[in-house]
Amino acid sequence: MTRPFADHFSRIARGYAAYRPGYPAELFAWLATLPSARDVAWDCAAGNGQASVPLAAHFRRVVATDASADQLAAAPPHPGVTYRVAPAAASGLADRSVDLVTVAQALHWIEPAPFYAEVRRVVRGGGAVAAWTYNLLETGDPAIDRMIRHFHDDVVGPWWAPERRHVVEGYRTLDFPFDETAAPKFEMRTLWTLPELLGYLGTWSAAVKYAEARGRDAVEEIAADLARHWGDGARPVAWPLAVRAGRIG
Repeated sequence: MTRPFADHFSRIARGYAAYRPGYPAELFAWLATLPSARDVAWDCAAGNGQASVPLAAHFRRVVATDASADQLAAAPPHPGVTYRVAPAAASGLADRSVDLVTVAQALHWIEPAPFYAEVRRVVRGGGAVAAWTYNLLETGDPAIDRMIRHFHDDVVGPWWAPERRHVVEGYRTLDFPFDETAAPKFEMRTLWTLPELLGYLGTWSAAVKYAEARGRDAVEEIAADLARHWGDGARPVAWPLAVRAGRIG
């Protein structure tokens, strides 16, 4: 029996779509080298399609599923992407119909055994599976980075779900029962203004739970201090990616 879907993001789907960073093009070019064919990719727990649309540049068709209809409703339409509401363990895909399965920033929310069984059912010979995550952003300014870590650890720390530890650990301790292949180093990079940074912090699941419990925006706890250090312009922001990938015989 699978555990019920824990919906952390439907209520902030628009904010998630607006403020979550995009993944580097180099990641998707590398992912496309893993399977022996590039016909169909399944982007599981696709959210707003942050990985689904870039995958469509490398695969003939992408099926993007998520258990949250609200999240998918905020995804951009694309002729190569089909969005479908479905849980990770019941994709609705045919047996041996997929070349690559991806899970972007979501494997820690998924019950592993039934999902991995579904992966093995739908992936055809020569296919592959990949999952990746990112933890705290880096600005290169030690004072700002300390404030963000304080926000993560102390302000909203009590509201993180237990699964968050897998993100902090870079997915190193998650079960991944495939013929694993080492991934190159990838990182997301962007230029952000302070309002964009604050919008992003507000999409953290712990910040959402904090607001529900306390009746106020958790980001207000850090906004004034950040403003004093950030300045008026945009700053470079980076997130190192932790990638687990493997081939399926």
